[in-house]
Amino acid sequence: MTAPVFLAEAGALDADRVVLDGPEGRHAATVRRLRAGERVDLTDGAGILVEGVVAAVAKDALTVEVHVRRAVPEPVPRLVVVQALPKGERGELAVETMTEAGVDEIVPWAAERCVTRWKAERRDKALGRWRSTAREAAKQARRAWLPAVADLATTADVAARLERASAAVVLHEEAAARLSAAAPPPDGEIVVVVGPEGGIADTELAAFAAAGADPVRLGPTVLRTSTAGVAALAVLAALTGRW
Repeated sequence: MTAPVFLAEAGALDADRVVLDGPEGRHAATVRRLRAGERVDLTDGAGILVEGVVAAVAKDALTVEVHVRRAVPEPVPRLVVVQALPKGERGELAVETMTEAGVDEIVPWAAERCVTRWKAERRDKALGRWRSTAREAAKQARRAWLPAVADLATTADVAARLERASAAVVLHEEAAARLSAAAPPPDGEIVVVVGPEGGIADTELAAFAAAGADPVRLGPTVLRTSTAGVAALAVLAALTGRW
């Protein structure tokens, strides 16, 4: 079994012995109940990974003796998913599974046909849940790079992002082209747009096409918005050699 991963401050990982305290240390000591001699990995979430062994356990902290310290290169090309807001807890489900599949950035999108709306008074709380979910899923997946979760985007914001991308696609069940037949660039940024359960509006499709995004389909079935992103990531990870 692979060692558990915990987040630590980047500067702390330079030492030969790292004290893991705060919420992460408390979780390791009291929830995971790690003991002296057990293997553990620490990361700053930005590519630095430390492999070590628990040297001592306190009430709310661990001391980790560092055995290996390495810098993990950032994956290329960068995979970004623009995710229309799903209903209920399906937003966190989408974030969790896409993080496990290797997404580099998730952009929440207030699409025209979204049932869910992040009103001003709840936006920060909802965004915080997505970011917390991404952080925990990255640890579970033993990732050295945590995915970014951007601020809530409008359709105009998404179009601007698509214009800057090295490649951009919009998942659409009526598209003739298949994502699996695409020839992705070897580097840069690939942006995938996932629409809401009610579908992407014609005006949104037009705006994205004008920004250079191509409509593609995944397969013969129609997926929920909360699962389409992870399916697209799996295809792209294989096509780009990341898997």
